Amino acid sequence: MFIKTPQLWGVFYLRRTTFNPLRLKRLFDSSGNSLERCTMDFLTPELLLLLPVAFLAGLIDSAVGGGGLIQLPGVFNIIPNHDATVLHGTNKLSSIQGTAMATLQYAKRVKLRWHMLLGAVLMAFIFAYLGAKLIPYLPKAYLRPIMLVLMILMVIYTFMKKDMGLTHEPIFGKRGEVYAGVALGIAIGFYDGFFGPGTGSLLAFAFVKWFGYDFLTATAHSKVLNLATNFAALSFFLPHGYVLWGTGLMMGVFNIGGALCGTHVVTRYGAPLIRKILIVVLSLTILKFGYDTVHDLLLLNA
Repeated sequence: MFIKTPQLWGVFYLRRTTFNPLRLKRLFDSSGNSLERCTMDFLTPELLLLLPVAFLAGLIDSAVGGGGLIQLPGVFNIIPNHDATVLHGTNKLSSIQGTAMATLQYAKRVKLRWHMLLGAVLMAFIFAYLGAKLIPYLPKAYLRPIMLVLMILMVIYTFMKKDMGLTHEPIFGKRGEVYAGVALGIAIGFYDGFFGPGTGSLLAFAFVKWFGYDFLTATAHSKVLNLATNFAALSFFLPHGYVLWGTGLMMGVFNIGGALCGTHVVTRYGAPLIRKILIVVLSLTILKFGYDTVHDLLLLNA
């Protein structure tokens, strides 16, 4: 027997009438069901601002990383009344959907070197989780200036080296590549779990410079590792309830849309376009790190 519960009436009503979020919310409220607490957070005016931010973040991140530089500040500025941990968890819930889609699209177009990736993914997952756990105990203030100098050197090198990443000439043998992948997974996993900004760009640069990959292959492999570190972060946020489910899932849909557009453009135009995008993203990261560093110094001297 088919029973029309208040929730089902909400779905049926949507199919017959113009979408009205407030009316739908009243339907769910009337049921008294706890589902309202975990899904209705997306029915807010702020969502209209968050969705294009999520799309742009997915577009940039799928190309060469750096989507967090767009999406995370957007989340913090548009819905600032939530705890910072909840906003971080919501950001991760959204971004992991776009990263997963980008990974899938690249896997269809690029031959992935799974013998190297398996160990790298495992180490990235473990050390990203450890990095997240150590956040309360280790100061970030000393890491930011170091990363600022590293990013400046990276963007100068990428800009000066016009042919960087245009050809695919792997440096390591099969076994050496496995060891290099494990080392990269440890380093990037800990960095992403503990600090985070610019992880995708760091991975792309490492695969080009250290492994000898072309930019397209490097970006494809970096997405797999980025997906692992995102899973590690969510394995911490989700069990503790540090996420706005409705907001994160709805943003994730637009993040996926951006990722689809980004991977299509990148695979069509290849390494030269990725190199230019990398320079832009690294430059924006430098500006962000520079601003944060100066801000921290002013607070210390105040």
